[in-house]
Amino acid sequence: MLKFLEIVDAWIWGPPLLFLLMGTGLYLTIRLGFLQLRKLPKAIRLIFKADNVGHGDVSSFAALCTALAATVGTGNIVGVATAVKAGGPGALFWMWVAGLLGMATKYAEGVLAIKYRQVNADGSISGGPMYYITRGLGEKWRPLAIFFSLAGLSVAFFGMGTFTQVNAITGALQGSFNWSPTIMAPLLAILVAIITFGGIQSISKVSTKVIPFMALFYLLASLWIVVLNWQKMPEVLAMIFEGAFTPMAALGGFAGSTLRTAMQNGVARGVFSNESGMGSAPIAAAAAKTEWPAEQGLISMTGTFIDTIVICSLTGIVLLLTGVWSGDAAGAAMTQAAFNTTMPGIGPLILTLSLTLFAFTTILGWSYYGERCFEFIFGRKNIVVFRVLFVLMVGLGGFLELDLVWVLADICNALMVFPNLIAVLGLSPVIIAETKRYLDHLE
Repeated sequence: MLKFLEIVDAWIWGPPLLFLLMGTGLYLTIRLGFLQLRKLPKAIRLIFKADNVGHGDVSSFAALCTALAATVGTGNIVGVATAVKAGGPGALFWMWVAGLLGMATKYAEGVLAIKYRQVNADGSISGGPMYYITRGLGEKWRPLAIFFSLAGLSVAFFGMGTFTQVNAITGALQGSFNWSPTIMAPLLAILVAIITFGGIQSISKVSTKVIPFMALFYLLASLWIVVLNWQKMPEVLAMIFEGAFTPMAALGGFAGSTLRTAMQNGVARGVFSNESGMGSAPIAAAAAKTEWPAEQGLISMTGTFIDTIVICSLTGIVLLLTGVWSGDAAGAAMTQAAFNTTMPGIGPLILTLSLTLFAFTTILGWSYYGERCFEFIFGRKNIVVFRVLFVLMVGLGGFLELDLVWVLADICNALMVFPNLIAVLGLSPVIIAETKRYLDHLE
C-alpha cells in the first residue's frame, strides 16, 4: 500500500501540479503588480486595525488566527525537516519562492471568499472555493465544487486535519515523556470534541489565544539558536542558494539531491505548510466581519508570510546551522536534535511544547474547514455526523505509521488544489477589479 501511494504521490506532485501552483502565483503576482510586496506593511497593520464592519461571524483577526491555526502546524517543524532531508538545503530556497508567490494566491483566495460568501438563514456565514465556484463561475460548475468539498473532507479526515497532526503530537510526547500514543490519542480526541462542538466561535476563541503565544514562543527559541550560531550564517545562505540550482552529493545521513528533488520537496512542503492554492484558508476568511473583499485578501496573505517566510525559514535555518540536516535523524526527531544541540535538555522540551500546540490548533482549524465542506454537500442539519466522525479520526491518528500518514496527506492536499486554482484563474478579472476598487477607496 505504501509503495503504491508513493508512486501516486510522486506522479500527482510532479511537474504539472508544481507548474500550476507556481504559475498561478506568478501570474497573479504580475497582474496585481507585486501587491504582496507593495502592500505587505499595510496588510500587517490591518491585522490589528481592521474596521471589522459588515457581515461576518468573527473579527478579521480571529479569521486569520483560525486560518493560521490550520496552517501553522507540523509542516513548520516536521515538514521543513522532511523537505531538507530529501531535497537538501536548496529546498529551503524553493520553499521561499513558493511562499512569495503563494502570498499572491492567498490574497486572491481571500478576495473571492468575501466576494462570494453566503449568508445563511440563521445569519451565519458560509464561504470558500465551493461557493466562489458556484456563485462566481456559475451553477454549471457545481460538480467541480462538490469535487473540491470531497477533497477537503479527505484532507480533514485522512490528511493534515487529523492523522499527521495527531501522529506528530503523540510521537513528540512519547519521545520526550514516554507517554503512550494509545492513551494520548483518545485524550486528544476528547479535547477536540469539547472545542469543535462549539463551532467557529469556540475555535476562534482558542485560536486567538493560543496562536500568537505559540508562534512568538517558537520564534524566540529559534532566534536564540540563530544568534548563538550567527557566524555560520554566510555559509548556510551559500548552501541554500547553491543547493537550489545545483545537485548536491551525499553527505552523512543525507542521500544527495537533484534540482528536481530540491524544487519538488521545497514547493510541496511549502504548500503543505501555508496551504496557498489549496483553498482551505478562504473557508475561514469568509467568516470575517468586513465589507471589502480586498481588505480581507491582504489580511489573508499575511498568513502565508508568517507561516512560510518567517516560521518555516527559521526552522530550516536552525537545521542547517546546527548541522543535523545531514545526520541520521528525520522528521520531528531532526528538529529536536537541532534544538538539543544548542539548548541541551530544555531545547527538546521547547520543541515538544511548540509542536504539540502547533499540531493541536491545526486539528481545530481543519475541523472547521471539513465541517464547511461537509455542509456544502450534505446540508447544515447533518453537521453533528461530521463532528463525531472527525473526533473518531483524531482518536485513530496515533496508531498509524509516519511514512503512510505523510504520503496520504500529500495526495489529499493535491486533490484540493486543482478545482480551487481553476476557479481562481477563471475569476482573476474579478480579483483585479476588486483590488482596484479597494485601492481607489484608500486614496
